Amino acid sequence: MSLQFASALRRIPVYPAGVGYARGGPLVRLESNESPYPPIPEVVAAASAVLTGVNRYPDPDSTVLREALSARYGVPAEQIAVGNGSCDILLAVGGALLEPGTEVVYAWPSFSVYPQLEAISGARAVVVPLDDDECHDLDAMAKAITPATRLVLICNPNNPTSTAIEFDAIARFMERVPDHVCVMLDEAYCEFNTLNDPDVSLKLLTYHQNLVLLRTFSKVYGLCGLRVGYALCASPELPRALKLIRQPFFLNAAAQAAATEALAHPDEVARRVDSAHVSRAELRVRLRALGLSPAPSQANFCWFDVGPQRDEASIVDGLAEQGVLVRAGSALGKEGALRVSCGTKEENARFIEVLTALL
Repeated sequence: MSLQFASALRRIPVYPAGVGYARGGPLVRLESNESPYPPIPEVVAAASAVLTGVNRYPDPDSTVLREALSARYGVPAEQIAVGNGSCDILLAVGGALLEPGTEVVYAWPSFSVYPQLEAISGARAVVVPLDDDECHDLDAMAKAITPATRLVLICNPNNPTSTAIEFDAIARFMERVPDHVCVMLDEAYCEFNTLNDPDVSLKLLTYHQNLVLLRTFSKVYGLCGLRVGYALCASPELPRALKLIRQPFFLNAAAQAAATEALAHPDEVARRVDSAHVSRAELRVRLRALGLSPAPSQANFCWFDVGPQRDEASIVDGLAEQGVLVRAGSALGKEGALRVSCGTKEENARFIEVLTALL
């Protein structure tokens, strides 16, 4: 007799993780929007220093890290939730807010984890297409909110399309959202956004008790391998709810120490943002020289259509055969597109070299 699994398992879409981890030889890794630079030495040292004590459990409340985040952003520590990556917090928010008979609203294509919330919780997903510029259609999203809506997700800058919405548009949107609806502004790539100051959204926490800003140490801080995310909440209500439904000790000691130390080096973060801007501009220029039209990126990656006469899968496979890994648009919600992380100058050059030969 075979095991009987929960029916929800049949509804959960598989997260389309990057491929190529098992490939041998040198690789150009442009598939997962990681930082091309290793963490700074002080961060590595901070993580290493706690390893002699890992026979003990880590602080279950991540007190030092939350206090450091509080000092950085001016948000009380009791209004900050941390997690094993921002996905951990996102799924926990879904578990705390969603259930059968409720609704979650999000745009599409957007972050690939969002569809899991519907499948896991039994809530109904109201999916709003992006506009013609591949940006969130906030007017359509506001109109999609009903009395059953519990959660609205806005990915800004948006993954995978790299586009962003200006602060004023988000502020106007928040005025239209009923107080019973939690709005999660997913800002994993906000540090790379040049439309507004990356921290301008903090202003909205003062006026909207239903707002959550979701951020991560994976991207600009280069800590993907340690998995640290955090949520800045307008009130302590949501962090308290998340504690009830998550496993204990969800954020390991090395991750807590590394993230805390990373916050102490804003100048190095600023330098890495500048490098990403240069890489992004260079990549966009070279893509346009090939006759391609990348979206106006505000992230650390580029998104573009390959064109109606070209096969997306053949291009992705051809790049991989030459050791260049990128993400196929079909896995991210739009067939016929590619998402390419901004790498080092040498990585970008190799990608363009191989892509040129394939096209």
